[in-house]
Amino acid sequence: MLSTTKSSIFVVLLAFLVGWSVAMRDQSIAVKGQLLCGAKPAANVRIKLWEEDTGPDPDDLLDQGYTDAQGKFQLGGGTAELTPIDPIFKVYHDCDDGIKPGSRKVKFALPKSYITNGKTPQKVFDIGILNLETVFAKEERELIVSRKRRGGMNSDYMDPDNAETKSEAASSESKEDEKETETEAFF
Repeated sequence: MLSTTKSSIFVVLLAFLVGWSVAMRDQSIAVKGQLLCGAKPAANVRIKLWEEDTGPDPDDLLDQGYTDAQGKFQLGGGTAELTPIDPIFKVYHDCDDGIKPGSRKVKFALPKSYITNGKTPQKVFDIGILNLETVFAKEERELIVSRKRRGGMNSDYMDPDNAETKSEAASSESKEDEKETETEAFF
């Protein structure tokens, strides 16, 4: 009798897990645009595309990179979620910031109508031209920012053949940045 109960529980648990994994679906989004600082292109600005979650599920980094010399960018990525994803575009910059520590951090919620099924985005949301001199509502500051650029626009993410090697190099550079940050704190 006890053996039958354990078997029943196992079957129910297995059915639940299979149902849960089938319910998860791949979703993706892409965003492009141009950033300015006044009349000049905002070059080498750090940007990230996130899927933010409100529950216990951690947020997912979909893509990240830097703007090019003209302030232009394009990010795209996907993740598997049970419910529709909540895509957020984040910009970390020092435009019109004076000598304040850290970087200004601005978040933009992206329209859900640009979310596509599958791991590769089928549509790209054009956020247009944004002037970072603007003071945005709910703007934040990020005080700990790596000062080294990791290559060209999205370089760590655009070359799948080289991604592992670049990822290892970035990890090594990140450790060096941490040492530099610790050293800078003493001076």
